[in-house]
Amino acid sequence: MSVQEIITSSLRRCCYKGPLKSGPCKIGLLLSLGLCCGLASLGSAAQVVIDSVRVWPSPERTRIVFDLTKTVEHKVFALANPRRLVIDIDGASLEQDLAAVGLEGTPIIQMRAAMRNPKDLRVVLDLRDQVKPRSFVLPPGVQFGDRLVIDLYTADQQAAPSTQKAELIARQMRDVVVAVDAGHGGDDPGAIGPGKLYEKDVVMAIASKLAVLFDKEPGFKAALTRTGDYYLAHRKRTEIARQVEADVFLSIHADAFMTPEAKGASVYAISQKGATSETARWLAEKENRADLIGGVGLDTRDDLLAGVLLDLTMTRSLAASLDMGQFVLNAIKPVNNLHKAKVEQAGFMVLKSPDIPSLLVETGFISNPGEASKLRTRDHQQRMAMAIFTGVQKYMTENPPAGSYLAWQSQGGDGQLATYRIVRGDTLSAIANKHSVSAERLKTYNGLMNDRLKIGQLLKIPTS
Repeated sequence: MSVQEIITSSLRRCCYKGPLKSGPCKIGLLLSLGLCCGLASLGSAAQVVIDSVRVWPSPERTRIVFDLTKTVEHKVFALANPRRLVIDIDGASLEQDLAAVGLEGTPIIQMRAAMRNPKDLRVVLDLRDQVKPRSFVLPPGVQFGDRLVIDLYTADQQAAPSTQKAELIARQMRDVVVAVDAGHGGDDPGAIGPGKLYEKDVVMAIASKLAVLFDKEPGFKAALTRTGDYYLAHRKRTEIARQVEADVFLSIHADAFMTPEAKGASVYAISQKGATSETARWLAEKENRADLIGGVGLDTRDDLLAGVLLDLTMTRSLAASLDMGQFVLNAIKPVNNLHKAKVEQAGFMVLKSPDIPSLLVETGFISNPGEASKLRTRDHQQRMAMAIFTGVQKYMTENPPAGSYLAWQSQGGDGQLATYRIVRGDTLSAIANKHSVSAERLKTYNGLMNDRLKIGQLLKIPTS
């Protein structure tokens, strides 16, 4: 019943026909008005509204993010026969149609929701696989308001990853491995430029093009830290680089600032003693906050130990990072304005990889309309990727890692060397016969542990 209806009802009961005076009628009306005010105040204390629901599958997990108007209490539990996960959210209502949420690549068959009582919401996930859930709430951050996050881990994702030595890149005549990291991703869009140009999309495009360039270059091999639109915590990115035994770590970003006038590309290396400028310090804090958006790991003790070990060993790669960064800046200069002509240093968490020269490349200011319009185009993305590739390739050729093909080449080798790219149907023995070289010698030159080949793989062929 509305406020007006309550007042009208009270007046009718009192048979009110004139000025209100003392007596039961006045008391009844005042009580009714008091009740109305109480109801109005209850109505103003509205429920929490779930504005949207986002689902992000990744190799690590499936993440479900509920965007909220304020924080909530919740409970998660599993049911069997059929397999379901229930999420009870107190004092909440849902505005989004769950049928419109994309579920491809997730263990979820469908999502449905209903009010389990007049004020509390129940969301049910129908599952095809058994999952282990983890839930937590996040406070408002740089890009988002309050959020409820549900992470789902399948049996395969719960198992600790094991890396077999035979699967790692061999150390004799090996390629230089470049870990290419596209910043942000998934529910962390990074900076947002004009026309809803997301940093995560721009840097993924540049990183993918950069990886192709390295894979095509003899003596190099690229490894992307993320291959799709999902979030990776900073430490996970560096962990992937260590798993593939990377020689170089490149984190690709697009800058942003509070005013649209800021412009130019920048290259950063890690600083153990803090940032070298206020701009660098502000930027480092912005990038490091992304872990609050994406959700961080739980074991802080391991993080503390890792941080101490990283700080002790980082000086060995810092000099290489600074030198390589200058090569990259020099290559970028003809392609894009530079924000600073020298490599800057800041405390970026993603750069803290021991023994791996690491750079964070800001490809331009996405907050600047002119640079944003260039970063949006495939042509400029390709030119930026080529500039970064050229700088790194030149530095690594002049400073090749021991045991690599580049090192062998710089020392004159033991004769001429050709290359051959694997196509469907190729075998190691057939390639060896074609080039009059033994299969064992091919394996030695290419650091192969067995006879298995991959389509597109580049083999080094000794010709004398």
